[in-house]
Formats: sequence, C-alpha cells, structure tokens
Amino acid sequence: MNRRRFIRNSSLGSIMIITPRSYFSGLLIKGDLTRNDFYIGTYGTGHAGGIYLCRLNSRTGQIIKREEIRGIDNPSFLAITKGNHFLYAVNEIDESDAHPGGEVSSFAIDPVTGKLKYLNSQLTLGGLPCYISIDHKGKFVLIANYSGGNVTILPILDEGMLGKHIEFVQHTGQSINPDRQGAPHPHSIIPSPDNHFIFVPDLGLDKILIYKFDQETGTLMQNTTPCMSLNPGAGPRHFTFHPSGRFAYVINELNSTITAFSYESARGELQEIQAISTLPEDYTGINYCADIHIHPNGKFLYGSNRGHNSIAIFTINQETGILARAGHEATQGDYPRNFAIGPAGKFLLAANQRSNTVISFRINDETGDLSSTGYSVSIPKPVCVKFLN
Repeated sequence: MNRRRFIRNSSLGSIMIITPRSYFSGLLIKGDLTRNDFYIGTYGTGHAGGIYLCRLNSRTGQIIKREEIRGIDNPSFLAITKGNHFLYAVNEIDESDAHPGGEVSSFAIDPVTGKLKYLNSQLTLGGLPCYISIDHKGKFVLIANYSGGNVTILPILDEGMLGKHIEFVQHTGQSINPDRQGAPHPHSIIPSPDNHFIFVPDLGLDKILIYKFDQETGTLMQNTTPCMSLNPGAGPRHFTFHPSGRFAYVINELNSTITAFSYESARGELQEIQAISTLPEDYTGINYCADIHIHPNGKFLYGSNRGHNSIAIFTINQETGILARAGHEATQGDYPRNFAIGPAGKFLLAANQRSNTVISFRINDETGDLSSTGYSVSIPKPVCVKFLN
C-alpha cells in the first residue's frame, strides 16, 4: 500500500484514501463496542479493498454490519491488542512504494464506534505477508511473509504506531511438491503460551520452525530443537495451542490433515502424537485446508476445508490430546478460508472467500456439533474474522 494515500479525517474519526475511487460508508449502527463486535479482513485493492466492522447477536447469532472502511490494499489478516485499543493488518501485496515486499498497517480503534483511525505503515521485508499476531506482552507484532519466505518482528511504539523491523529471519529449503513447495512459505507465526518461544509453520518446508523469543528486545534465536518435521507434502499452515498448554495442533493445507503434538513448555519442544484427516473417507475431490481453532472449553477442535467446503469437527481427549472425528458441517458457501469462535463459545462464524459471505453457526457445547442459525452477512472476499478481546 502506498502510505502517502492516507490522510486523517477528524470528523469521521477514521481514514480516507486520496484516490479517485475513495469510499467510506460511515457508521451503520450506533452503540458502544461490545465483546461481540468483530472485524473482517478481505482481499481487494484500491476501492475494493477494505476492513468491515460487524456485531454478533449473542442470543440469536444474527450478524449485523456496522461499518465499512474501504481503500485498504488486501488487509487479509488482522490482529487486535488485548485492550482493544489498536488493530494491525497485513497488506498482502508483493511490492510497496517500489520496494519489494508487503506492508503492515496500524489503526487506533475508537472505543465507542469501533471506527479505525489510520496511524502508520511499515514494510514487512517480504512479499505477500499472510499472517500477523501479537506477543503476549503486547510489545511486538509478528509477521509471516508467504512469498518472501521469511518472518519479521516490529515493535509497537507509543500510541500504537509501528516502528521499523527489529528482527528478520530468512527461511531456506524446499519440499516435495514442485508447485507449492519449491521454496519456503511461512504461513503463520504464533507465540507460545508463556511467550518464551515462537512457532512458525512453513508450508514450503513441511516444518514447524521453533525460535527462542527475547520478550524485551523482540529478537529470535534458533531453539535447541530448531524445528518439527512433518510428513512430506503435508504443507503446514495454521497452528494453535490447547488451553491447557499441554498440546498443540497444526492444520496441513496440502494433504488435508491435522497433526497433534504433546508440548514440552520448558524446552519449547513438540512431539507428534497423531495425524488425522479432515475429510470424510468417501470424499475424492480437491481440497485445501486453511484455518484451525479450539473451543474455549478445550473439548473441541475445528478445521476448515476449502473444496469440501466444510468445517471438520473433532473431540479432544483431555488427558492425551488425541483427536476423534465428530463430523462435518457445510459452510453454505465456497472456499471457507478463515473462521472464528465467538467470545462465549456459543457461535462459529465461517468466512466463505469465493461466495462473499460470512455464515453464523450455533455450537453445541456438549457435543461440539454445529447448526446453522440462518443468519449471514455479505462481505466481498472475506478472509479473516477477528473478534475483539
């Protein structure tokens, strides 16, 4: 994104873009922010790119669109600080202001309206940044650059602005799929529950790289056990820890599996305990896995299937971490790239990228089953759903 296109608009408390195609819809619904408000990141450049603020009705599962902020290039993945003061969005592009690589943009969140006020942007030093997270102390943003094959860390400065990068690590190597694994492709970056380690699933390498993390300086050092290798051709994508901290799980895009691990927190080590398919046994079509989340009660794990167009449902053995298949729920749309579980664990929202919808499902907290609420919202190319903390 060209940083020079941003200007402040104090009357809107938000951002405007100086282009002939500028657009801002304004606030659609008034009211203070609640924990049921969420933002949606999308694909699209120029007028078509944007972030959307919505609200989930905590009783019915209805989704209400509150605000549209257009003119933000490919804000494909979002992260929100614990106090809900700031939002950070990767701009998933290959070049910015003639510099190779993407950008990350920072925004202040209005505590009443939820409007976003642009603060600043920084280069990510790698093409197609596809994932962003925040360390548990709220001092740094962590970025995975897919086509750049690297990860970067930037400091969060006063008032939420981002400083220039303080860490950059280039991955090297390849794996067996010539179309997708001829080079490294980091696809997510996750801090450990104690904030001492950083885990980076690399789709191109079939590895989860593990780094020691200096919480004061934001720098990385290769862990004593530097990586966890997965089955060749797996394509690890998104990664999550169990609420107990004893287990971790990665969803593998290319072979449609989830790998379960036991986790040794003192050394930052993973030990594989299971690999299980996300697909029904009789499915023979093309599929690419995308996102993974665990229910707040720790009993259920969900993964998205693009192609089968479903959310795979698993139960979690609380003693062993082993997954058991519990079914699939169609997402009522095409290519569910990302999804999110609401703050109370009552609803799951699935973002169907190609059919331009976000669909609401009710979660049975006894079985983990999903059932459609009948509610949805139309959003162009939704690819990330992020609730306020």
